[in-house]
Amino acid sequence: MSGTDKVKTAAKNVAEEAKSAAASAAETAKQEAQSRAEAAKESVADEVKSVAAALRTASDEMRSGSPHERAIGQVAGTLADVSDSIRNQDLGDMVHSVSGFARKNPVMFLSSAALLGFAAARFAKASDSSRQDGPAATAAHAPAATPSASPDRPASPYPVTQNTVTKNTGEVK
Repeated sequence: MSGTDKVKTAAKNVAEEAKSAAASAAETAKQEAQSRAEAAKESVADEVKSVAAALRTASDEMRSGSPHERAIGQVAGTLADVSDSIRNQDLGDMVHSVSGFARKNPVMFLSSAALLGFAAARFAKASDSSRQDGPAATAAHAPAATPSASPDRPASPYPVTQNTVTKNTGEVK
């Protein structure tokens, strides 16, 4: 066997090892992604279920038979069904269903996505502000005092700067 053949064989072995290592890394990454997606799916299902339970409680506290009570109860039941569907459906099937819905109803999909985004933002903001209780949180949201504050003039929320205008050129310094 010549030196060139040895180099070719060595290069081929290195390439096969690299290919095997890449395939192994890709499989590991795929399994990790599936695991995280499954955990996220469970988390979403739990959140939807808790919203359904909260709506069910609100419905039970309303006057029996009122239109609001029936509507909220119906939404709670639908959300409970959605939660179960999320939990029991395969992730690939869910993605396929959502993409099919988005292709058939793009306006409905985008408006639903925007509505869910606003709801999630409000929920996150409400959760964040409810954790910030106590005097430290109140002080953190109070406006800072500015140099323009005096006993006869309250502090302004806008920064105060001292500008001077030169007489000859009209430049602001």
